[in-house]
Amino acid sequence: MKKLKLILQIAKNGAIGEKARITLRELAKELKVSPQTVLRWLDELEKEGYITRTVEGKKTCIELTDKALMYLEELYEQLSNVLYQGVIIGEVISGLGEGAYYVRQYAPLIKEYLGFEPYPGTLNIKIIFPKTIFDALCNVKPILIPGFVKNGRTFGDVRAYKVKINGIEGAIVIPSRTIHPPKIAEIIAPIYLRKKLNLKDGSRIKLKVIR
Repeated sequence: MKKLKLILQIAKNGAIGEKARITLRELAKELKVSPQTVLRWLDELEKEGYITRTVEGKKTCIELTDKALMYLEELYEQLSNVLYQGVIIGEVISGLGEGAYYVRQYAPLIKEYLGFEPYPGTLNIKIIFPKTIFDALCNVKPILIPGFVKNGRTFGDVRAYKVKINGIEGAIVIPSRTIHPPKIAEIIAPIYLRKKLNLKDGSRIKLKVIR
């Protein structure tokens, strides 16, 4: 853990691809340990081949080696595999009341592209995990529901991502001109999810992205 903490802090100080100039006292303050502890950790990292360093006056010039960068990349990949397995955890919230109107307009296309007739309304959730809806869906290819013009009004494209909610198939929909912040997800399904799952504002819900 100390190796990871130190490598991350060195990286934050700009030691990727160039040397970062920092005092041991500054680094110790950032890590909340003593300068003596930081010096010992740096000695260990250098011996293991994770950093190169030189001293210029009171400053220590540190650069992460290729070995350190590979270590971070491998760790990132492992964390991504563990954390982002298509699971989304959210909290049910009330929407703006416009979902039913838009679902009705897109209903024929939803049936064509997603394979179900949607209940006229959306279930809105505030994302708890991961950080945003875009983090949850970044590696998933969306189903693009094309826009159209109706009675002189333009309805834009919608990106849809199939999900399961307690075994019920539905989809997260993201309009091209959404007004929702990235912490909010709109879900459509063939049934009234609030009633079927006995949900109310504040209820915690788990979604599984269908890849």
